[in-house]
Amino acid sequence: MSNADDKIASPRARPLTARELARLMGVSQSAVSRAFTPGSSISPELRQRILKAAGELDYQPNAIASMLSTRRSNIAGIVVSEMQNPFYPTLIEKLSRELQRVRLQSLMFNITRGSNIEEQLVALRQYNVDAVIIISATVLSGASVQWATDGRAAVLVNRTIPDLPLTSVSCDNVEGARAIADHFHALGRHRVSYVAGLAHTSTNLERQNAFVTRVAELGMRLIHCIAAGEYSYEAGHRAALEIARGEKTNAIFFANDILAAGGMDALRESAGLRVPEDVAVAGFDDVALARWPHYSLTTFRQPIDAIVEKAVSLVTQQLETPSLPPSRNPISGELVIRHSTVTER
Repeated sequence: MSNADDKIASPRARPLTARELARLMGVSQSAVSRAFTPGSSISPELRQRILKAAGELDYQPNAIASMLSTRRSNIAGIVVSEMQNPFYPTLIEKLSRELQRVRLQSLMFNITRGSNIEEQLVALRQYNVDAVIIISATVLSGASVQWATDGRAAVLVNRTIPDLPLTSVSCDNVEGARAIADHFHALGRHRVSYVAGLAHTSTNLERQNAFVTRVAELGMRLIHCIAAGEYSYEAGHRAALEIARGEKTNAIFFANDILAAGGMDALRESAGLRVPEDVAVAGFDDVALARWPHYSLTTFRQPIDAIVEKAVSLVTQQLETPSLPPSRNPISGELVIRHSTVTER
């Protein structure tokens, strides 16, 4: 048996160090370090032998020592805001898992309205994160984002910021909005309305502009275009009642599924309208409630797995090659047709 094998049976009073593991195995300490560093120069056979011995001896690399030696923290800061939308918790969970798969740990910064944004961004830099992934930039200025991401790998997810040279990945909002307009047109619903959440966000602007443009191209009429003020059930409820009190419309595109859910309940329960017989309703995202029988919501499904995979790939590419130019990466989604726009499928 090897020296490493001899030591397995005896419990240790303190954690094994990299130097001790290297001595027991007869390899250099740098070889042990490289075995635990993805992409480092080491033969697969030696890496496997070191990892096997580390598992048997319950060796864990010292994260602080590794950070000092490599000048890397292996931490990705995830900046989020506006968490009312259930699309985001799902996205964050999948993103955290994918980051772990490439040996990056997640540290979340939830920036809420009314909070001291500068203090939270300072904390982000103090943690010396290697990468910054901004999932929602609704309360952040371009200058704040640029300062927070300076010198780090950075990706915007589901957002873009005009005039800021940052890599982004998102669902193809233009494709989705045009698909919904085409669907309304095919159903003969030519008096349509649009309900935005936060009017100034890049996500909304892309969806709204594409929808309005396609409506005009198809010779349809835009009856109402309303900014609900936030992406919430209550905001969708209020917007739908406002539409119901005005000039008659026979189809409404809500900028996300939560708005659409509130809107459908308002139309049915308060305005006395039938969905879809009187008013067809469509949303965007395809969150879980869109599939509930009560809503059975026609929506444009965001390709969440593809978005996450692309975002993490972009982060790792930037970590390996910091000089990579910024890029925009729209990803195609899918129109899902349910009973909120058609009575039978």
